[in-house]
Amino acid sequence: MPFPLDCWRRGILHTLTLLGLVVVWVAPPATADEFRDRQWHLDAMSAEELWSVSTGQGVTVAVVDSGVDPVPELRGRVVDEKNFASTPPPGGGDGRSHGTAMAALIAGAESPGGVQGLAPGARIMSLQTGYRDFTVGGSGEIWARAIRYAADNGARIINLSQTATGSLDRQMRELRAAVDYARKKGLLVFAGTGNDGATSNIPGYPSTFPGVVGVGAVDQSGKVAKFSTHGPQVTLAAPGVDIPARCKSGQGLCRNRGTSPATALASASAALIWSKHPTWTNNQVLRVMMQTASKPEGKVPSKYIGYGIIRPGQVLIDGKGDPGDPDVNPLLPKEKEQAKPTHQPSAAPSGSSPGSGKGSDSEDAQRAAEGVAASGGSGGGNGGSGLLWPVLGTGAGMAVIGGAVFYLRRRQPRSSMY
Repeated sequence: MPFPLDCWRRGILHTLTLLGLVVVWVAPPATADEFRDRQWHLDAMSAEELWSVSTGQGVTVAVVDSGVDPVPELRGRVVDEKNFASTPPPGGGDGRSHGTAMAALIAGAESPGGVQGLAPGARIMSLQTGYRDFTVGGSGEIWARAIRYAADNGARIINLSQTATGSLDRQMRELRAAVDYARKKGLLVFAGTGNDGATSNIPGYPSTFPGVVGVGAVDQSGKVAKFSTHGPQVTLAAPGVDIPARCKSGQGLCRNRGTSPATALASASAALIWSKHPTWTNNQVLRVMMQTASKPEGKVPSKYIGYGIIRPGQVLIDGKGDPGDPDVNPLLPKEKEQAKPTHQPSAAPSGSSPGSGKGSDSEDAQRAAEGVAASGGSGGGNGGSGLLWPVLGTGAGMAVIGGAVFYLRRRQPRSSMY
């Protein structure tokens, strides 16, 4: 925990932990300029330059989550809504703030006091599968119905900032079948790997399913976040630390962290690329994302950041990446239904040859070594800048955000949002 709490706060934390809810320490209200300035990830990825090429227009992203509130930045962005959740919220109130935050990170429009999305021209399909902000309580069957709906109703990308463990085999089979159905209908499926990296590191589905793009989280320096669940299911990584979001009250700005926002930003990056290249298939969009990601030092894929940290500017601005075979998934070149492979993707990324790593026996040292994106050289580079992102570490994007979000859950939840 980043700062000590007095006895009163400890008591509240304990109570909320038992309930499996999110605790949000609310920041003082922020001005409109502060909302935008504090989104360091937009500056890090040169968003203004990206938007001169693509805004994600024409691409619909299905946000399978807790629903979306009608906040100003999302007005006109939500083109379809459907509630698949079977249990009404206890005591009223939807607890939609998690889904709202993910949708805003993807497609939020510039608005006073609002969160700016990375793909502001994209459209959102809001598929509600639960009510609470953290412990969803939904089943694999509910997620499966939402995924099939997305595949049949015009979505091109599915964003699942959720993960789950311990469901029945039947539910697992239904969910995996739905994911396969969506992939074969041409959709990209992004899923958070989870926030248990510093504790149990239990892999959760659907990020572990073949062909799903599992997303890990990194901080401003490009290092993997300690909480980011790691393993062979990690395909890509994206910013997931100190990401601004509306506080639960809807007023003010709070600091968000987790593989949830990282997944949303990966989905938004795909929307930008697909909008610019509408004739590409899901396999081609994913392939160029993997090729142009900022590579980890040492072995590729890394169990912490996979094939690297998303860099849509390499595709949109510099024209890099070979889309390759439209019918071959780069994660499953032979479509073998097995655990996430550790082979290189077809049309291998430049500079992705395995390396020797740092050779440290310390897990923390290994985490740092594998989690730091290589700069320049064999790491894929940034046009010779030698930085993770072109403007990382400059501008107002590094401003400190007041408030914090702490994720607290039951010891073995059925399903959670990250």
